[in-house]
Amino acid sequence: MFFYLFTDVHGCISEKFAAMIIKQFEDKNLSHYSYAVIDGNEMVIIDPSRNPHPYYDFADENNVVIKAVIETHPHADFVSSHLEIHQVTNARIYSSKLIGAKYPQQPFDEGQSFTLGKLKLTAWNTPGHSPDSITIILENEKGKDIAAFTGDTLFIGDCGRPDLREKAGNIHQKREELARRMFHSLKRFHSLNDEVIIYPAHGSGSFCGRNLSTESSNTIGKERKYNWCLQPMQEREFVKALLEGQPFIPKYFGYDVDMNVKGAPAYFESIGKVSIGGSLKNNKESHFLNREILIVDTRTPAKFKAFSLDNSINIPEDLQFETWLGTIIAPYEKFYLVAENLFLLKQIISRTAKIGYESFIVSAYVLHDEIHIAPSFDLTDFSLHPDDYTIVDVRTEAEAAAGSFTNSLHIPLHSLRNNIKSIPENKPIVVHCASGYRSAIGSSIIRRSLKNNHTKVHDLGEAIKSFDLSD
Repeated sequence: MFFYLFTDVHGCISEKFAAMIIKQFEDKNLSHYSYAVIDGNEMVIIDPSRNPHPYYDFADENNVVIKAVIETHPHADFVSSHLEIHQVTNARIYSSKLIGAKYPQQPFDEGQSFTLGKLKLTAWNTPGHSPDSITIILENEKGKDIAAFTGDTLFIGDCGRPDLREKAGNIHQKREELARRMFHSLKRFHSLNDEVIIYPAHGSGSFCGRNLSTESSNTIGKERKYNWCLQPMQEREFVKALLEGQPFIPKYFGYDVDMNVKGAPAYFESIGKVSIGGSLKNNKESHFLNREILIVDTRTPAKFKAFSLDNSINIPEDLQFETWLGTIIAPYEKFYLVAENLFLLKQIISRTAKIGYESFIVSAYVLHDEIHIAPSFDLTDFSLHPDDYTIVDVRTEAEAAAGSFTNSLHIPLHSLRNNIKSIPENKPIVVHCASGYRSAIGSSIIRRSLKNNHTKVHDLGEAIKSFDLSD
């Protein structure tokens, strides 16, 4: 058996094993991988993203029928299109019975299998990231294992975090218990031959793990050599290592788990319901907006600093926009959406739908702001007299522990809106992170929430790179 790699017009990586095709789709914004497997005239989709149309296109390109869609677990960081694919194509949805699915489900648990052409797909129950996680083992026509679709159980270089299901989903389980279950689930991968290829649901940058590799797949043989969580160790040692240093949990994660248990509404139909208003130029033209509702301005930090609407915060349209939107804005909190042109506005509405937040948009607008000059910040004065400023550090606990400004106030960005009252307003405020993106968001949140409108709020931005904060 042989395979080779090629890149198609969508920039997606595919692998051909003789007549069989495995295609990996990547959503870089969410560091998410989904898959299509083809053999004969049939196709299976694994862990699809919110927009199902790239999978339909791939099926049409290969003149195959979509037979099934598999969910390795109810995802926390994105909304899946499994229900819509079923409704459109009549494909069966395979997932663990432990999910307590509210959608039409074909239970797919330990030892259960189905065929795809001459191939066989078999479920392993591999709890740890969630109580209802499964791994799918792909066998060729000779009964040889050739691939494992591991969902959020085993990543390249890491394994799934165990702390997302304490309050979400059909089954709640403490992180310590899930970490112990992960220890035993991972032992199963030692039974696979070295050449079996691991296909995870996420890569570097995902909040579903801690230190994921930039590699999108690997052989289990290499993972056994280099992945920390597959090394020999005692259960207690593993649990301690897995629980330490996990990133914060974005606010939307539990909401997405519950939505995926039910199944999301159809993608294009849902984003089509978002009200797109006209263009705004200044605060006078926005007088009709509800002052109780937050405005999320997605323009660049430079444009936001030069001019912004009252009651707005800045979450720039950048690589991790979805994650930060779902971190700053809680589920069910209504908001307005603003972008600098109609094309970007529609793109951002689509990206908002990836985490199921499109129904929370009251209306969306293009902001054609008049020419403004951003307020100046005297970086030299700040460098010479930092004590004349209140310095707010919005980095993570781990980043701040590695070094910070003397007497700075550390409030991680994900908890900033809940801790605004702890920031004194008697001096100008300077906000910083590690590169400038989070500080743009943080400074806009503080500026909007100040009681004293005379207190200046400055974003240190990329200038932070000129300071040495190491201890």
